[in-house]
Amino acid sequence: MKLISWNVAGLRACLKKGFADFFTRINADIVCLEETKVTMEELEFKPEGYEIYLNPAEKKGYSGVAVYTRIHPLNVSYGMGVEEHDHEGRMITLEFAEFFLIAMYVPNSKRELVRLDYRMEWEKDFREYLQKLEKQKPVIFCGDLNVAHKEIDIANPKSNLRSAGFTIEERTEFSKTLELGYIDSYRYFNPEKVIYSWWSYLGSAREKNIGWRIDYFVVSKKLEKNMKDAKILNGIYGSDHCPIELDLEI
Repeated sequence: MKLISWNVAGLRACLKKGFADFFTRINADIVCLEETKVTMEELEFKPEGYEIYLNPAEKKGYSGVAVYTRIHPLNVSYGMGVEEHDHEGRMITLEFAEFFLIAMYVPNSKRELVRLDYRMEWEKDFREYLQKLEKQKPVIFCGDLNVAHKEIDIANPKSNLRSAGFTIEERTEFSKTLELGYIDSYRYFNPEKVIYSWWSYLGSAREKNIGWRIDYFVVSKKLEKNMKDAKILNGIYGSDHCPIELDLEI
């Protein structure tokens, strides 16, 4: 089973940069997209053989997540059931026979960390949601998690200690989530590899490879033996992020 996640920074914009060709070529069973910025009425990309689930933000042209799946889910839910968090189109949960899959786009703490307190609430509430699901069956969650967990995951750690996505608060919260019994799948297979999944549009950052690894497939330890590989497809363009991949044997 091949799973893909990609923050496309606007699906309509990404379609103009080769997204459809990538989608066909990668031939994945499930594709999760973040920052889609479309409603179902605006969604033009509807490939044959895939069911489509979309959670748009109430604010037009903002945020949004989508899932394309060849495998029919047993159940689908939107958001985490917390009123404060469920207006920005940030989460879809699909239940399959062997696991839950959460496609998610975690809130950014923003410049000057104006949303850091809100982000801390999100992290706490997400862990509670995660633990409820895990009592039923293993969970995989993926997407733009807006955190570079370790210094290896960011090109310039020392100058970014108070930057959104690399604060000690955000990194500690991610550690707490992993400690519940989850695996950062890319680091599992590549413990020392320096590679990024997001680059600023400023200063030719991608050309210089001055980036951050903030996109993840995080897998319940109950599925550790099912994981076969995890990849960051940093040769794929079309967004300021690149796609990531998880290969499972289910």
